[in-house]
Amino acid sequence: MTTEPLGEPARALRDPQAIVEGQLDHHRDALLRKLDALSAAGRTRSLVPSGWTPLGLLKHLTYVERRWLQWGFRAEPVTDPWGDVHPETDVWTVSEDESYEVLRRRFEDQAVRSREIVASASLDDVAALGGRFDEDPPTLAWILLHLVQEYARHVGHLDIVVELARGDVGE
Repeated sequence: MTTEPLGEPARALRDPQAIVEGQLDHHRDALLRKLDALSAAGRTRSLVPSGWTPLGLLKHLTYVERRWLQWGFRAEPVTDPWGDVHPETDVWTVSEDESYEVLRRRFEDQAVRSREIVASASLDDVAALGGRFDEDPPTLAWILLHLVQEYARHVGHLDIVVELARGDVGE
């Protein structure tokens, strides 16, 4: 099932938090649409020298949000905050039982949790100490802008992989 792409936030929007939240949702949507455009084999195959796969990227971005918002901003205890990378190689890893459907559901669940965290705070709130940060915690604004740039980079990477796999960049 294809849906209309979620566009960027409206230019007339004046609330900075709503703009950043809208940008994150725009990138989340672009990520999923590009993954949907790939075949099942295309999601598990690496087309780049570093060896990452589109499924590995999906899992990575799930963990990125978890690390920065749950463990980082809220200082919630999380199990295995670096579970997206192989401990010896630092390469994104996907286990045999992590299908696209499983990883997509985890990603969507994490996005819901991330939205809840962001909705309960303001941009100038400072991350709690004791989770990811023991000193010099960033503001929510800093974290959200970091997430936007992380998504923009990785969705751009995925554009290249989709183009190599299909001959176009998809939606």
